[in-house]
Amino acid sequence: MTLSILIVNWNTRDLLRACLRSLRCYPLSEPMEVWVLDNASRDGSAEMVRQEFAEVHLIASESNLGYAAGNNLLMQKAQGEYLLLLNADTEVTEGALDTAVQFLREHPEAAALGAKLVHPDGRVQASVRGFPEPEAVMWEYLGLARLFPRSRRFGAYRMTWFTYDHIAEVDQPMGTFLMLSRRAVEEVGLMDERFPIFFNEVDWCYRAKKMGWKIYFHPGVVVIHHGGASTRQVRPQMIWESHRSLQKFYQKHYRQRLPLPIYGLILWSITCNAWLRTLGRGREGWQSERKA
Repeated sequence: MTLSILIVNWNTRDLLRACLRSLRCYPLSEPMEVWVLDNASRDGSAEMVRQEFAEVHLIASESNLGYAAGNNLLMQKAQGEYLLLLNADTEVTEGALDTAVQFLREHPEAAALGAKLVHPDGRVQASVRGFPEPEAVMWEYLGLARLFPRSRRFGAYRMTWFTYDHIAEVDQPMGTFLMLSRRAVEEVGLMDERFPIFFNEVDWCYRAKKMGWKIYFHPGVVVIHHGGASTRQVRPQMIWESHRSLQKFYQKHYRQRLPLPIYGLILWSITCNAWLRTLGRGREGWQSERKA
């Protein structure tokens, strides 16, 4: 088996249907398999897969396992030489899977490959970031990344200067489409389930690069991404979950490397940013209600 495509789904039935149809329409030219783990959806997602996609291996969980644990379960069942972690709110385009597999074959030093994500209207999405190193996070929270978006120093975290038009070695492509080498997975390990929703792919890429593997972005692997279909359903909670995951990332990877005052300041800054984003979302909702 060349490729195993792994999809963790939660209440995105119609988008999942479109995703599976795209895989049926633009499959890999070599043997591949598709796995779907449904995290106790209430919208009939599992029933839809059973009725419309008999070729798909379905696991219908009775509880929500989360993204990391769901992918770990699928990776242990998959048979492919390459493992594609694919979000349910995506659609692959013609040739995308073949291009990705061929690239990884030609680059045995690569642990993972990220795709060029585009909106349904073709606009390119920002989907590549650097690792959240202390200095990069500081510039981000001080607003210097927005003031100087072309600066490789100030925009180091969100890589605001990146053009998405060339193959490049990167730190962390968005996990929306992340094709992994099985050799790398066997060496690096599975996802850390302490990061159930966010930062699990960041942590995995960080561990891989620390072990000498490389991570790439490829503009020829084009994937339509509808964006945040699951997390939008519980957006306020997801803001806090995202920031808590960043704090966990710091606790795991930076606690022993940073002086205690700097480490504490960073954790405090992350919490403050979560409050600001939550209050901003609240004001947007209040203004929307007034306009209505």
